[in-house]
Amino acid sequence: MRLTRLYVDGPLASGDLLQLPAPAAAHVARVLRARDGDPVVLFNGDGREYQSRIETVRGSRVAVAVGTARTVDRESPVALTLLQCLPRGDRMDWIVQKATELGVERIVPLVSRRSVVRISAGQAESKAMHWRAIAVAACEQSGRNRVPAIDAPRGLDEHLGSIGSAGMRFVLDPDAAPPAADAAWVHAATPIALDVAVGPEGGFEPQELDGFRIAGYCGVRLGPRILRTETAAIAALVWLQTRFGDLRVGESAGPADDDAR
Repeated sequence: MRLTRLYVDGPLASGDLLQLPAPAAAHVARVLRARDGDPVVLFNGDGREYQSRIETVRGSRVAVAVGTARTVDRESPVALTLLQCLPRGDRMDWIVQKATELGVERIVPLVSRRSVVRISAGQAESKAMHWRAIAVAACEQSGRNRVPAIDAPRGLDEHLGSIGSAGMRFVLDPDAAPPAADAAWVHAATPIALDVAVGPEGGFEPQELDGFRIAGYCGVRLGPRILRTETAAIAALVWLQTRFGDLRVGESAGPADDDAR
């Protein structure tokens, strides 16, 4: 039996009786049709999960008895940051969901020169809040107990001017040359932190790629085909998690999605 996992934005303590927030309570009562006594797992992003129990369901009000906490680490050994130029439509929602499932620690939405989507300062934070909610739902599904950070969208030049010096960095470039046999990253051990930058529809402009290289990014090409921006993002994360992270055949996984067979 697959246990329902719920994110709680606040402190959790074993023995407490918690009233679920209205959206979560409505989902539990109306969609999941939970009943008194049903088990549920709570987490709040601190790396622990609480084996809990639904105490009462009264209409759209749900009370949960918070149970014993245990630390469950399903995080990647490398701190992955995805720099994603904003795509059209709702593709960013899909990228955030899948990147969270693949273990990213941080997502930085960017606006580059070829970006079709433009976001005003007033829209930036509301967009970030929307994507954070998607990341929370992806953590509930995938078994993660830490929610990735989702930045408010910013300009590419602004971001390049603010990065530090730690970690390994890649920028996707379909015209990049194959890596030299003695390239530093080819034989590198698992880095502490790793960034990968993905361009918009149409890719990065040459001047932007120059800016990445000045900032210490290595240009890489993902095979002989041109990938859509949302495909490139996921392909890059799978490659990096396979090369440096914890995406290994045979390793234990968290709860599978109901649709996964």
